[in-house]
Amino acid sequence: MVSYQQLLKKYLETTARKEASDLHISVGYSPMIRVNDALFAMPGEPKLTPRDTQGLCLALMTLEQQEKFLREKEIDFSYAFENNFRFRVNIFFQRGFISAALRFIPTTIRTIDELGMPQIIHNFTEINQGFVLVTGPASHGKSTTLAALIDEINQKRCDHIVTIEDPIEYIFKAGNSVIEQREVNSDTCSFSAALKSIFRQDPDVIMIGEMRDLETVGTAITAAETGHLVFATLHTNSAAQTIHRIVDSFPAEQQNQIRAQISVCLMGVISQRLLPKIGGGLVPACEVMFNNSATANLIRENKIHEIPMIIETSAKMGMISLNKSLAQLVKNKLVALDTAFSYSTNPHELEILI
Repeated sequence: MVSYQQLLKKYLETTARKEASDLHISVGYSPMIRVNDALFAMPGEPKLTPRDTQGLCLALMTLEQQEKFLREKEIDFSYAFENNFRFRVNIFFQRGFISAALRFIPTTIRTIDELGMPQIIHNFTEINQGFVLVTGPASHGKSTTLAALIDEINQKRCDHIVTIEDPIEYIFKAGNSVIEQREVNSDTCSFSAALKSIFRQDPDVIMIGEMRDLETVGTAITAAETGHLVFATLHTNSAAQTIHRIVDSFPAEQQNQIRAQISVCLMGVISQRLLPKIGGGLVPACEVMFNNSATANLIRENKIHEIPMIIETSAKMGMISLNKSLAQLVKNKLVALDTAFSYSTNPHELEILI
């Protein structure tokens, strides 16, 4: 009889071999994998029973993780499979049954160029101080872009880089920098706790996997103001929405002060989507905003809604609007026209550009 450890190994190897981004384990379904943003059943595999999903999920966890999962009803962690592959794992209950979602993390960190990101993105790896945000919907490559930026710094600069992640995803190899990766619940109790102590660790570059609470956002802004280069991610859909989200997370009486701080320390925002590519695969579309005197004034004066116009008219400075990125993908025959329209926030403008 095949053990759940053997079954799990088979599923993980298939996920890696098929170059799937995700593996889903759920009662009543065969193991499901996502390839090029399409979800389908793993070929030749039977539907999973409640006993199957429980056995597979327990095989993924240590005893300590099992205790935490049963206590809290859900758990996030990273899983290294035979030192060949890594997965970001979320295990949870649904209708009383155990399910799991596993995100495949490639062992090789791709460069900014290999990801197909705009060349201007390299500029963010050359600054020494400030706040850089990588944003976009869930599962649209934010962590991958962030890893590419950090690894470029790691390879070409002699800095001390500290990352705070939950869980650790990409493992950075030794470069010219000293890089230390801290995992929430393993190396530190929380993002905010790690950030409080980070100033005593002599960092040059700080990477925050996700800004989840007010304290983390506030400390990240302080770090950017006090001479550090800070990278972080947010689940927002544009540069303007990103700034709104940060400001609105603070009480009303603090918002003027936060706008003033952001107007000084924010270096830029990369907002990205992953679109289905003609012929298969995915390709990024990006909005890129740099904080210049015009955007800083709009942030201070609470005219954030006017930032898209600054992006549109600042192409010479390297800024890129989402519609211009989409239009270029269509012109280069990388993305179908109807796909570009479905991702555009202003289809009429996109039609004019194309």
